[in-house]
Amino acid sequence: MTTPGKMAPAKGQELEIDRYRLREEPYYAEVNGEVGLFTIAAKSKMPVMLKGPTGCGKTRFVQHMAYRLGRPLITVACHEDLTASDLVGRYLLKGNETVWMDGPLTLGVKHGAIVYLDEIVEARKDTTVIIHPLSDDRRLLPIEKKGQVIEAVDEFLLVISYNPGYQSVLKDLKQSTKQRFMAIEFGYPPHEIEARVIEHEAGVDKDTALRLVKLGEKVRNLKTHGLEEGVSTRLLIYAGELIRQGVPPARACEAAITRPITDDPDMQRSIHELVRAIF
Repeated sequence: MTTPGKMAPAKGQELEIDRYRLREEPYYAEVNGEVGLFTIAAKSKMPVMLKGPTGCGKTRFVQHMAYRLGRPLITVACHEDLTASDLVGRYLLKGNETVWMDGPLTLGVKHGAIVYLDEIVEARKDTTVIIHPLSDDRRLLPIEKKGQVIEAVDEFLLVISYNPGYQSVLKDLKQSTKQRFMAIEFGYPPHEIEARVIEHEAGVDKDTALRLVKLGEKVRNLKTHGLEEGVSTRLLIYAGELIRQGVPPARACEAAITRPITDDPDMQRSIHELVRAIF
């Protein structure tokens, strides 16, 4: 392999990275100093791991921070078929010639983007190994197919997300991966903040938002009674949007909350009773 070096991006690639810049500031309500912590990590070139349940605001937080820091954001939704080539790049046939196409990780390394690997544990373990040289003080990306090693530019930041409550023994992050990142823990927002988020995002009045938050808290308490996952802030926003569009609250909550989180008839009845009591 060639020695590592910071490569000057081609003009076409500069235009390509521009489409990853956020034009409007995504709404985000800070909970516990995470904005300042992330800002320091970014300035210190420190890779970041976001831990927390599904739908609690991790992705929105990354979008918000990318906008605040003025950096492009490249998001990769990880899955079990994700290969190293999907992240790094591959040779493709274009007409009668073979052309190299940078993957999202290579693009971010060259252009100083935030690369966000969402639900990293869903990717194959042999794929996640590719991020190891990028997530320590080397900040290097080996591109084996080209025989190159690229050094990340200063603005590049690697961010991963991870839901420890949902993972099994078969799907967990290795310690060798975890201990390369600083971690920010996320949970469902406190009562007032979650109501403010729902009110803003769903466009409902404050009373409806507070009722939805109360419902969310009651449903999350059912986790100790057989519910696999608590209802996310995202689903509460969906219910709010349906209510704003004129759907009766009971029907809106059934479609956006009850049926997405459980197939168990007894659990569905329990949630339906909670909806009736609150609305």
